[in-house]
Amino acid sequence: MTEIKNLTPRDAFELLLAGNQRFVAGTPEHPNQDATRRAETAPSQQPFAVLFGCSDSRLAAEIIFDRGLGDLFVVRTAGHVMGPEVLGSIEFGVEVLGCPLVVVLGHDSCGAVGAACAALEDGQTPGGFVRDVVERVTPSVLAARAAGRVQPEEVLAEHVRHTVDLLLDRSRGLADKVAVGQAAVAGLRYRLADGSAQLVVSRGLDGAVPGAS
Repeated sequence: MTEIKNLTPRDAFELLLAGNQRFVAGTPEHPNQDATRRAETAPSQQPFAVLFGCSDSRLAAEIIFDRGLGDLFVVRTAGHVMGPEVLGSIEFGVEVLGCPLVVVLGHDSCGAVGAACAALEDGQTPGGFVRDVVERVTPSVLAARAAGRVQPEEVLAEHVRHTVDLLLDRSRGLADKVAVGQAAVAGLRYRLADGSAQLVVSRGLDGAVPGAS
């Protein structure tokens, strides 16, 4: 399999989910992982999606979406929290590399989300820079509770939605591309037990998308 070019945001989204479905079914194709692909991508890259996810070791993007070299431009932080370097990396993927899709990937049993919930309940926050991560997740937990969403999966979904909205609010370049249909942002929730990625929210995908909430 060679480079995937000129995809619409929806094409890219469907391609990504097709890979996840293969992973869940236990029938991965491992595309673009051979010596030929390595040689093809050595001079340049043309990924079809930016994947912004949690740093959790169980969320290896190319594995859970059954992709290979040069397919995904991956940015990961604990709890998928954002800073200037994250925004710059995502904008590079969209504006320089031309990715038509940005995915925000959250997951159940997220340590950062759990720590933020615990900090609100007992007032104890971690030390060092881990505290900064927890504090950046806290607004999502507060928003979920204000809306009456207290179950772990509900809090996670709120954090994914909050990250998507924050990304579009802070990145004018990305927001402009979404507004004219040149890019889309999708927030996904990953289930560790079965490996499935389910849509939580989307911005810029045409038409109804199964599973959206």
